[in-house]
Amino acid sequence: MKKYSQAIVERLDALFERFNKGDEPGLVVAVAHRDEILYRRGFGLASLEHGVINTPATRLRIGSTSKQFTCLAALLLAEDGKLDIDAGIRTYLPELPLLAGDPTLRQLMTHTGGYRCYLDLTLLAQGVATLPRGGALAAELRQSDVNFAPGERMIYCNGGYHLLSLAIERASGIPFATFLKERIFDVMGMVDTESVADDMQIRPRMATQHVPDGKGGFMRGLFPTWEVLGEGGIVSTVDDMLLWLAHLRGPKRLGSEASWRQMLTMPRYSSGAEGVYALGLMRTPHRDVELLHHAGGVFGGACQMLTVQRHALDVIILTNGTAADPVELATQVVDIVLGESILGAQPAAPLHTAEHETLPGKYHSRESGAYCVIGDHDGRLSVSLHNAGQMPLPLIQTSTALQVVDGTGATCLIRTCTSPEGRVTAIELVDCGHVQTLQRLPDDAPRLSDVSQGLAGRYYSSDAAARATIAVQNDELIMKMDGVAGSVTYLLEPVDHDVFTFAPAGPLAVIRGVLTVERSAGLAVRFRIDTARTRNLNFTREIQGQEYKTHGDIRQ
Repeated sequence: MKKYSQAIVERLDALFERFNKGDEPGLVVAVAHRDEILYRRGFGLASLEHGVINTPATRLRIGSTSKQFTCLAALLLAEDGKLDIDAGIRTYLPELPLLAGDPTLRQLMTHTGGYRCYLDLTLLAQGVATLPRGGALAAELRQSDVNFAPGERMIYCNGGYHLLSLAIERASGIPFATFLKERIFDVMGMVDTESVADDMQIRPRMATQHVPDGKGGFMRGLFPTWEVLGEGGIVSTVDDMLLWLAHLRGPKRLGSEASWRQMLTMPRYSSGAEGVYALGLMRTPHRDVELLHHAGGVFGGACQMLTVQRHALDVIILTNGTAADPVELATQVVDIVLGESILGAQPAAPLHTAEHETLPGKYHSRESGAYCVIGDHDGRLSVSLHNAGQMPLPLIQTSTALQVVDGTGATCLIRTCTSPEGRVTAIELVDCGHVQTLQRLPDDAPRLSDVSQGLAGRYYSSDAAARATIAVQNDELIMKMDGVAGSVTYLLEPVDHDVFTFAPAGPLAVIRGVLTVERSAGLAVRFRIDTARTRNLNFTREIQGQEYKTHGDIRQ
């Protein structure tokens, strides 16, 4: 066994060696197998400013991995009889507007509530400028529309977890961070774990978050709000997280058996399709084993936590700004430790582009705003959805359609619509069991001079609390957003008549998306923005300080 373990350690050393640098941020990793520590090391610097190295004792943000603790907190309050997770969120926050329905706390936990997210709206409108206190709730209160009706589908929503955290505070009568400490962390012996609401606080042994500055160096990564709560506020160590992982797959000291059944039960969408996101946790297949996991990301750091319950394998990776994908690394750790004899067959390979020559192209739905680019990535078919900006996702063949492989086990299918000549003219995108048709856009984008006429001007969105100014500058179409606490600039690229993608034009922009224009007598009077996590966000032209009056829906 010792020789077997030493060989595994050497392979893990080889996997993480590239992060062992004395002049860059790094990561901390810990692996436990059958309740024994197999690997526990730090790499790179916890602070470039002070030259402090990462060690297993370094405390780092775990980002959205916090969400499972938020769900457990709600369930503990439910056991106390103080909260009902199947009640509407307006039971606890009655000031919220009643829009397409009153999503339940459970729906907020599974990201099926349909609300737009304060964080995505903030990043869109002002980049990473810090939102003032109370700004997160204020952003949710001013919404006049939703992404979808409660229960219809899933779009990841940090804002829903912020509202859930506020409901926990009101039901318990104590601050959210205090509830987590007293009811979860103290009970578990997680002495180095706490919920920290902002990045201005100085906490013992906490790593600095680092963000590339675009010039070969780094700047501080600061979460753009003073009050991050259950959506991603927890700071921890790999040792504390190994304690939690052992509890996650083993005998429970916290929560009833009924509560844990709920924690691990997948939701169903209104289509009848089963979801992949339980209560703050995901259960997805990897070859012949099931992973129970959740990742996290902050500005200047990332995290992956997973356990393979059947084989008692626990993995936690925390980073503070190194160029690493902890999700991919954690999966590689699983492969190294368990090996081919346990894991079985390799996942299906992405399709060769040469076998589907008519499929690559750009596709868009004016009705829903969905946008999809199918292209070639190293000779294999790949997909980019909603102009989100992440690495293209591979496509594999199922028995009935092409499946988008996003690493989470989510089911997003593509079916092709072809002309009699065999050309792909449209695709059907099946998301959460719902089908929408995206028409193929022209291969050649229209000229900027043709599409920019009547577009320049100022527009306003009350839902975003932002003003957008569009202008042609140096033969480029620029959109500047001015939000509550800052501004951000985007570059607009035409992909069809009155359809544009937008991407960051500077280091403070992190949101990408699609912009669809509505005109009247040649003048652009309104446009709609759709991103990976925000849908149908309308901006209306301002004329002499007043909004242009329009009728109907831009989707019609």
